[in-house]
Amino acid sequence: MAHLTIVANIKANADKVDFVKSELLKLIDPTQAETGCVQYDLHQDNDNPAHFLFFENWESRELWQMHSNSKHVKDFAAATEDAIDELSIYEMTKVG
Repeated sequence: MAHLTIVANIKANADKVDFVKSELLKLIDPTQAETGCVQYDLHQDNDNPAHFLFFENWESRELWQMHSNSKHVKDFAAATEDAIDELSIYEMTKVG
């Protein structure tokens, strides 16, 4: 069965880039320890430092949804509520 790939685009408010980055970095270790996490990589745009991207692979949609409801994700959302300008999440499947 194919993994579920998640691409999450996060755009921080211009005055909150460092704060959002520090909060995003806090997600990595607990997420990588979660059941079903195959890959969880954070990227920052070279031309627009306010733009971050998580590239994730999960064993199943159900396990990704458990991650989405985890305490560390909820803590991140609460901490960055007024610091994020835009958030988009894409669920994808590798085709080639």
